[in-house]
Amino acid sequence: MERRTLLVKALSLLITVVFMVVAGREFRAHRTFREPVVAGEGVTAVRTLGDYHPGVKGTVNDCNIYFLDSGKPGATVLVFGGTHPEEPAANLTAELFVENARVEQGRLLVVIRGNRSASTYTRNGEAYPTFYRIPTPWGEKTYRMGDRCSSPLDSWPDPEVYLHYPTKQMLAYMDIRNLNRTWPGRPGGLLTERTTFAFMELIRSEKVDVFIDLHEAELEYPVENTIVAHEKAQGVAAMTSMVLTAQEFPVPIGMEFSPVALRGLSHREVGDNSDAMSMIFEVAEPFLDRIRGITDEALLLEGKDEFVKKAGEHGLLYAPMDDSGWPIAVRVGRHASTVLQTLETFNTMETPERQILVSGVPRYAELVDKGLGAFFRDPSGVSEDRVFYE
Repeated sequence: MERRTLLVKALSLLITVVFMVVAGREFRAHRTFREPVVAGEGVTAVRTLGDYHPGVKGTVNDCNIYFLDSGKPGATVLVFGGTHPEEPAANLTAELFVENARVEQGRLLVVIRGNRSASTYTRNGEAYPTFYRIPTPWGEKTYRMGDRCSSPLDSWPDPEVYLHYPTKQMLAYMDIRNLNRTWPGRPGGLLTERTTFAFMELIRSEKVDVFIDLHEAELEYPVENTIVAHEKAQGVAAMTSMVLTAQEFPVPIGMEFSPVALRGLSHREVGDNSDAMSMIFEVAEPFLDRIRGITDEALLLEGKDEFVKKAGEHGLLYAPMDDSGWPIAVRVGRHASTVLQTLETFNTMETPERQILVSGVPRYAELVDKGLGAFFRDPSGVSEDRVFYE
């Protein structure tokens, strides 16, 4: 009997070790996966975030900053993706600009993975896919799926209550790892606070005029398909919303004011702590809804879910949901057009020497028609010095 018990224990231990090894290999493959990005003809330089603050130099969040400089005086605009890596339309839109944009006046700065740490793991207990794939004419392009907050492997321990710096507003404990709750950052804080501080240093030192933070949101969330704007950006945001709703988008895009009392968000803190006009863009992502069905790659990319659709039939959503869903090309298309229209609107309100002229980036209709993958470049078809990794 004792021998049989030992055999059962040994077999149980062996099975446990096998599962640990398999899971560990998958976790490591996801965390260390590198996403190739082709620097388009418009990219004139690539720096890293650590160039602006030594507190992030060499860390997982020492991300790439892509510069597209026309060499002609004009405005400087920062397009920011990857705040929340579980919102893939953001980093995909930013990459779309890096690989396709040309700047004829002014400067465009692009961040693809603002919080790289948050892209190295997925949300516990949610059964997220670890990777997703975008079909292109030259094959599939693979991306890491991520979480909302920085990985606990990179930032630990969380406080029992997070006190926002410098306002001391009390926020949820995990928000100390949420890149959109830690602005304007703290030079000696935990990783995410140091990251937002470094971005503020970049914004101030590069004299950014317009800051655009790209996001997605569940359809149950009221801040949906909208531009949230700091008071400096309200005129540009309002006009952009009206033009896109009237001329381009089947589903309207609204405009909301950045709340003064809620601290740590980019649309509030960047505007308050720099000369830049700041705003964030939101688009619908059914993958994030709590009432969704199977949380797989198909839902992430196709944006179709019968449970979310049923919730819409009962008036529980803040965005329309039908059989067509919210495919990734629609979501990226809305972001791309909103960025481009924002720049066009900004130009109408500025003198000629303070404008930014950007071309080469597809708008909503073209992305929906041709698909997102049609605008991504094959890394194997360009020289190695034009390929960077996220």
